[in-house]
Amino acid sequence: TKVEWILEHVDGAAARAQAGELAFGTIDSWLVWRLSQGAAHVTDVTNASRTLLYDIHRGVWDEELCGLLHVPTALLPEVRSCSEIYASTKGVPGLPDGTPIAGIAGDQQAALFGQTCFEVGDVKSTYGTGAFILMNTGTEAVASKNGLLTTVAWKIGDETIYALEGSAFIAGAAVQWLRDGLGLIGRSADVEALAEKAEDSGGVVFVPALVGLGAPHWDPDARGLIWGLGRDTTAAHLARATLEGIAFQIADLVRAMEADSGRSMGRLRVDGGASQNALLMQFQADLLDAEVDRPSFVETTALGAAYLAGLAVGVFPDLTAIREAHRIERNFSPAMDPSVRRAHLDRWTRAVARARSEDTLTTPS
Repeated sequence: TKVEWILEHVDGAAARAQAGELAFGTIDSWLVWRLSQGAAHVTDVTNASRTLLYDIHRGVWDEELCGLLHVPTALLPEVRSCSEIYASTKGVPGLPDGTPIAGIAGDQQAALFGQTCFEVGDVKSTYGTGAFILMNTGTEAVASKNGLLTTVAWKIGDETIYALEGSAFIAGAAVQWLRDGLGLIGRSADVEALAEKAEDSGGVVFVPALVGLGAPHWDPDARGLIWGLGRDTTAAHLARATLEGIAFQIADLVRAMEADSGRSMGRLRVDGGASQNALLMQFQADLLDAEVDRPSFVETTALGAAYLAGLAVGVFPDLTAIREAHRIERNFSPAMDPSVRRAHLDRWTRAVARARSEDTLTTPS
């Protein structure tokens, strides 16, 4: 890790770390430290869980892991909940001293909270450069057997909530490739209008494995594939296949989550820049045979952090108040014939098999 490298290569760093004279943390730790003028060296459970040093089951820095990576625990921040007052501002230009610093969560966990996914089985998907989907599994840390990650969703008070997480490496980045690599569109936002010129993808399937495949396949050597081209294929077909390829990846992740959790997903809550693409969201609802809800404010990572801070300082008395404040801008209901859906998923499965690396040329998991 970077910490181990610093301790080994920077003169005096290891001794100072052992003596408690150095501090290390994720970006949230640095921000709280700076905002409080060094009064608090803290992090929250979600950020701690991504360091490879934290035991998400016991809720402590793991001495064995720290030992293996030669990271002194004295270097690490105190791990706190996601919603509490950690310190107050001091000496920050533009901010009055004494402003409470409250609410910390990792990117996707904050989005899960911002989507008010407070019940077991609630699922959200964030469509950015990549796509990230999380399912609330409650107080149980479900161990995945289908290529997903088990993570901390949040901790409020003494209660820790867990989640299953899956990530697709390429989502909106596929649209950027159409724009920058192929020159088919001038702006990313233009992809929807281009795709709407075709009634369907014309049998074209795009597996956007431009940097490999993430969950649930975990094949870094897979490569992007456009399959089903014909003389009648147009730029509109490619644009539509690109949007559909994003939705297919989310469908793979949802199926893995349903298998791990033993629950069927009836509703998906969506956010991120690409969620504003109505064609993509409708195809996502059709493919999943589930309702898709898009909130009025799609930057729900920031919203989730604000909800957590508001809960800590009393703006929101409880989760019910947060849920009542949340607004849905548009709902997309499934309208695809089951036989058409099965045909889509079958073509996708066969296309993914062709995109896989030579070491994994088997039916996709």
